[in-house]
Formats: sequence, C-alpha cells, structure tokens
Amino acid sequence: MKLKKIADNVYMIACLDWDRRLFDSLIPLPDGTSYNSYIIKGSEKTVMVDSVDPEFSDLLLHHLQDIKKIDFIIANHAEQDHSGTIPKVLEKYPDSKVITTAIGRSLLMAHLHIPEDRFQTVKDGESISLGDKTLEFMHMPWVHWPETMVTYLREDRMLFSCDFFGSHIATTDTFVTDEGRVYEAAKRYYAEIMMPFRKMIQKHLARLAEYDIGLIAPSHGPAYNKPEFILEAYKEWVSDQPKNVVVVPYISMHGSTKRLVNRLVQGLANEGITVYQFDLAVTDIGKLAIALVDAATIVVGVPTVRSSPHPNVMYALNVANVVVPKARYAAVLNSYGWSNESTLAAVTNAIPNLKVEVVGAVGCKGLPTAETYKEVDQLVRTISEKHKEDNLI
Repeated sequence: MKLKKIADNVYMIACLDWDRRLFDSLIPLPDGTSYNSYIIKGSEKTVMVDSVDPEFSDLLLHHLQDIKKIDFIIANHAEQDHSGTIPKVLEKYPDSKVITTAIGRSLLMAHLHIPEDRFQTVKDGESISLGDKTLEFMHMPWVHWPETMVTYLREDRMLFSCDFFGSHIATTDTFVTDEGRVYEAAKRYYAEIMMPFRKMIQKHLARLAEYDIGLIAPSHGPAYNKPEFILEAYKEWVSDQPKNVVVVPYISMHGSTKRLVNRLVQGLANEGITVYQFDLAVTDIGKLAIALVDAATIVVGVPTVRSSPHPNVMYALNVANVVVPKARYAAVLNSYGWSNESTLAAVTNAIPNLKVEVVGAVGCKGLPTAETYKEVDQLVRTISEKHKEDNLI
C-alpha cells in the first residue's frame, strides 16, 4: 500500500476510524478520529514513530509490508491508541528496539507486556542519528500522561507531537485544509484532554518556541504544514486570561429554572457579555468543555430533586472540576419544591479544583416572582462589574 509522503523519506500512516463516536467510553467523537503512525527512512536506519489502536493492527501491518527493516519504534506515549500495535510490530521486526522514556518503559511493560530487553530509554534532550537524519527527544510530562515525550526531526524541522496539538477527526486530508473545522476539533481535544494540565503546557509551549518548527505531525487528525495556526491557538487556550464569556449549564424540570436562566442570559447579553447556554438534558458534553476553555464565569442552573441537585448538573460539575478551566467566578440559579439548602452546598462543594469566587446564588420556591427576577438582575450587574474590573468588557 502506498504511504503518504509528508517530507523527504518521511511518511504518514493514518488509520481512519470513521465511525467511532466515543473515546475512553466517555468523550464524544462527532467526527470520528484517526490514529497516526509515521515512518522515517534515514540513510542508515529506519524508524517508526508510534503505532496505532489495536483494532487497526492489520491495516498498519499492511502498510508496512514493503518496509524490510525497522530499527527503532518510538513510543511517545503508552496509551493504547498510540502503542497498542507495538507488540505485533516487534514480532514482524525482531531486531527492533522500542525507544521511550523510563516511565514509558514501565507503563508499556505493564499495559502490553513488552519484554524489558526490547527497550532503549532516552533522557530528555537526548538524540539519535539515522544517518542523514537526527531525532531529538523532549520529555513533556502531563501532555497528558506522565511519560509523554515528543520527537523532533532536526533536518526536516518536523515535530512528532503525540497527543499535543491533536484533533479527533477522520479525514483523508494529510494536511489541514479546513482550518475552521480543525480548530473546533482541536479545541474540543484540548478542552477534554489537555486543559487540566494547562500550567504544564504553558511551560512546554515556551520550550517549543526555541525550535524552528516547519511541520507538526500529531497522533490524531491531519498534520499542520502551517504550524503557527495551532501554536497560536494553544497559546490563547492556555493563557491565564479568560474572555468576556459566561457559560450557563442548566437543567429545568418544570420550567422554573429555565425562566431564571432566560432572564439571566438576556440581561448578560444586554451588558455586552457573550453567553453560551447548555441544556444538560441534551447537550454534547464536549461542546460544554469547549465553551469552558474561554469562560470567565460559570452560572449553574439547577433544580432540586427531592433534597439533592439534579444528577445531570452534578455530572457536568464533575466534568468542570476535572478539566479545570481558568474561570474566575461562579454563581447558582436554583428552583426547588420545599428546601434548597443541601443543593446549594452540593453545587459549591462539587468544584473544589476551580479557584472561583462565588458571586451569587438566586433561588425560588416554585415559580420565580418579581422579587426573584430582581435578584437575577442584580446577579447580572455583579457579573458585569466583575468582568469590567478584570478588563474583559
């Protein structure tokens, strides 16, 4: 099978998973995904960078049928969508060695039972020669596992970035052709997978800025032959500065919470604030995660079910607590039948990882009254003032 050439003697093998709609049995994949492996043919040695998901092992081996020898298999990341086919590649090439970090070796031995003598570990900044090509390895822990590294091909100014800069898209395009589509997919990928490690990624981006990068080859999605597109996007996403954005995830059982949300959203819009509203009964949780990347404020709309907050809201709060957005403020809108004390406490206790200031809570027993709407209007003013103080408006 013909390999996709992306540079002189460098090839991409993209195994397209068109129909996959859930990753890790958790993350929605509206556009499927791809598992990218790369072949680098040096004048003296040949290398494979990462493998693919085990489901596509036969396809990967079919692509390798004309490759007579692979000297090294670089395992940038031990997760099985990257590494799962390495054992079969090792069977095909019995003299090859797996290059990874020391932690990567430990994880690959545990997850895939690869024998210890098949590994060659590399230190941060170490390089190997393929003859006319040189590979440099940079340890980048917590992007998004502790063992992760990236590989830089010096002569071709190419970064094999693993999950860094990835996008879950199944596409026959080798390089990015639709920047709008890829931007949203990459932002979803960042929001769901990378955002909890934002501070670490800031440091890694600063390190990459010292390198001349002409092409980024990720493990998921198309390659970037205009790398500044995704590099600039990441700089914005990981920055400490949120935008003039309020995200409102909510559930409404009998219409009361929805009325509070409607009043709030209209008021915020009148203040010149961008609002993203999500009905958690039907929302793609990935869309919510994308909106949280930029949000300065999160307002939760939650009805009380008996004496507890609606479980859909608690799930969304758990997602927010896990992905750790840079939001600075939070508030609660609540409707209830007879008591709301446990609901308000549960909501605020559900997001300990978010270093937010709780700027208000508005509750109503049954339908909102004129007095309730006045409280919502005051919450709008409070949020607007906070955004102005932070120079977001």
